[in-house]
Amino acid sequence: MNECEKLSSSKVFYTNFRCKPDEGPVDKLKRLLKAAGMGTIDMDGKFVGIKMHFGELGNLSFLRPNYAKAVADFVKQCGGKPFLTDCNTLYPGSRKNAIEHLYCAWENGFTPLSAGCPVIIGDGLKGTDDVAVPVVGGEYVKEAKIGRAVMDADVFISLTHFKGHEMTGFGGAIKNIGMGCGSRAGKKEQHCNGKAIIDPEACRGCKRCMKECANNGLVFDELRKKMTVDENNCVGCGRCVGACNFDAIDFAQDAAIKELNCRIAEYAKSVVDGRPNFHISLVCDVSPTCDCHAGNDAPIIADVGMFASFDPLALDQACVDACLRQTPLPDSQLTDEMGKTGFCDHHDHFDNTNPNAEYKTCLEHAEKIGLGNRQYELICVK
Repeated sequence: MNECEKLSSSKVFYTNFRCKPDEGPVDKLKRLLKAAGMGTIDMDGKFVGIKMHFGELGNLSFLRPNYAKAVADFVKQCGGKPFLTDCNTLYPGSRKNAIEHLYCAWENGFTPLSAGCPVIIGDGLKGTDDVAVPVVGGEYVKEAKIGRAVMDADVFISLTHFKGHEMTGFGGAIKNIGMGCGSRAGKKEQHCNGKAIIDPEACRGCKRCMKECANNGLVFDELRKKMTVDENNCVGCGRCVGACNFDAIDFAQDAAIKELNCRIAEYAKSVVDGRPNFHISLVCDVSPTCDCHAGNDAPIIADVGMFASFDPLALDQACVDACLRQTPLPDSQLTDEMGKTGFCDHHDHFDNTNPNAEYKTCLEHAEKIGLGNRQYELICVK
């Protein structure tokens, strides 16, 4: 991106979830894709990877397959050969290898019939099928480890559920692309700095966090009945933070989350550079934490709408801005935090929901390395 391009704004297209009696949200999504120019991409005879999150088993806030089918059908109308894709997870759960990942996707409704195209796990059976992709302008990552099937696609589309996140503040397009397209080794590389610390006074010894650790980074002290950290094994992935109900886990370095954000942005840039790409974010069921959890809390704000752009950074910025204009929903994690004694108002719904999280670094670094533009023109589609 040259200096002139940096000064100009990107176009972000938006529509709300209000529908006439004879239409539904899927109809509006198709109109949004057309208005935003997705049909101008040459997809004829091309493999088109649609990157999305299939939801952990037990979670109900992930995007419905109906939305994926709308995107897949649009691609097929343009002559493309679509497939849904995601890479295996670093942590234990129902998506840590391709077999379990596929069963999870199917159980959550993502079949060729319901989603309009097949599911292909991006980094193969064991999460080891990746390719080294150069990061142009990368400061933290020179070669990203990206799932092979993701990079084999001729055209890349991201379909994102925009929601909160316990480490990165929110999970938007950049995180869906950067972290989501990394192989298991790639995910570990992004998470590699920063170690968890445990407050023994707050720890109840419930061991719930231990179930989330994939790297033997947590060790239970049977004598004291408290959890401890093995710093040699801890990779700083943050899964334990989201698992703890007693605020007993924090991170030893504030800079670790900021560096994680920068690595995510650089991984995202490696995925989209050099080929046609398009990005869609649905701001609905805005849960306070990631869809990677085997469950989900109540939304922190009301449903906002659907956004689309050729620029993933402008898309994330537009979604953030729209969310910050909303009123917090009662009986949510956001209002619970706001009601705590000594509450410090950050004047930001995501910072207030997860006070230990941080997201601005990701947006700043993404713009710095040329992933996109934080300046945008919002165009409303009726």
